[in-house]
Amino acid sequence: MSLSGGDINHSVDQHVLFPPTEVRGMKSLDRGKFCKSIVVPWLMINEMKLGPITKHLKKYLLKLNNFKAVQVLEPSSLECTTTESPSSARKIVLNPTMVKCFDDIEEDDRSILQNFNISKDSLSFGKLDLTYDNWGADELLKAILPEDKDSLTSYSVIGHIIHVNLRDHLLDYKQVIGQILLDKIKGARTVVNKTDIIDNMYRNFRMEILCGEDSMLTEVRENHCTYKFDFSSVYWNPRLCTEHERIVKKVKQGDILYDVFAGVGPFAIPAAKKKCIVYANDLNPESYKWLKHNVKLNKVDKLFQTFNKDGEAFIKEDVRSDMLQRWQNKDFANSTMHITMNLPAMAATFLKVFIGLFTPEELDAVEVKTFPVVYLYCFAKGDNPVAIAKEMVEENLGLELKEDLIEVFHVRNVAMKKEMMRVTFLLSKNVLT
Repeated sequence: MSLSGGDINHSVDQHVLFPPTEVRGMKSLDRGKFCKSIVVPWLMINEMKLGPITKHLKKYLLKLNNFKAVQVLEPSSLECTTTESPSSARKIVLNPTMVKCFDDIEEDDRSILQNFNISKDSLSFGKLDLTYDNWGADELLKAILPEDKDSLTSYSVIGHIIHVNLRDHLLDYKQVIGQILLDKIKGARTVVNKTDIIDNMYRNFRMEILCGEDSMLTEVRENHCTYKFDFSSVYWNPRLCTEHERIVKKVKQGDILYDVFAGVGPFAIPAAKKKCIVYANDLNPESYKWLKHNVKLNKVDKLFQTFNKDGEAFIKEDVRSDMLQRWQNKDFANSTMHITMNLPAMAATFLKVFIGLFTPEELDAVEVKTFPVVYLYCFAKGDNPVAIAKEMVEENLGLELKEDLIEVFHVRNVAMKKEMMRVTFLLSKNVLT
């Protein structure tokens, strides 16, 4: 870095800290083309004064990847005169888009600096060489991808796998996107792109490896539990982590959870850790295999039963039988039954299975203090997702929820005018008989 002293009023482009414009449209990653030089302001501070001063300069510091704004002053890098010994001097590099001259520092902060004999004559400017290492994935991709179209707005991290869902106009850039994500995301070893929609009964999808290892077997941590699975053959969405946590917070020790579409266990396993009794089902043989594996991995098998059935059969056979037995057993009188149904594309249609699940005589013969709570997930497409989700549930139950409705909750946005919703309601006697 070459430096010159004085208070120089530089004209600074707001894009000065962005990657070079020449990389726009790059389709094969050339890291060398990201090099650029910029002029930055800096102050020399005695090490003894560093603590009191830096807290007042914190907001002005130059923040870049792999760059320290507070540096030891090396004699070989200086082209200026100083009375400080190199061992006691520190250089504080400031953000050039915020500080072009000493007066750009706010008055209160300037006053404190002046108390330490730091004035406008203390501000110097020098050249800083930036490279590919100084930017994160988001900044690099914004610099490369077309300005006039949507960029890559998000990606998911599933253990060592980075999962993207590229739109058609980004497919020409898929190799450079994959390499940047592999370089910049800590722990990443594989980058994959989804190549079709989730349209099969097992909720998995075809994908292509953009770069990295051909390794789909991964392990993730969520809500204090560990999950291992083959990402290419099961459904896993890290964006649902908070929703999993919300539901698990609703169950308590001694409750019963019937997870109709359990996947690899993100609702069921943490519920079992709270000493909730769990019946978990999934039709996908791979999901079922990893569900059983994760039950043992998290040491909750004593409270757990797993099933590999169609959701309708699971409800009619196993949920029905277990509910009736528990209602007959007074030891479970104070327990709440919870039913999670996370298959948003079609879960609502399975509500019809609950209609007349028991005869009136069966329920009259037992004492039911509280009816099961259902957490039904669905996709609502339209301008009023709350009303759409509620109507979807009511149509499949064949009645208005009214007093049975607990909540209609927005889980996440999926696409334009497509929302994932959760409808929470009581499965009343009117439905069950």
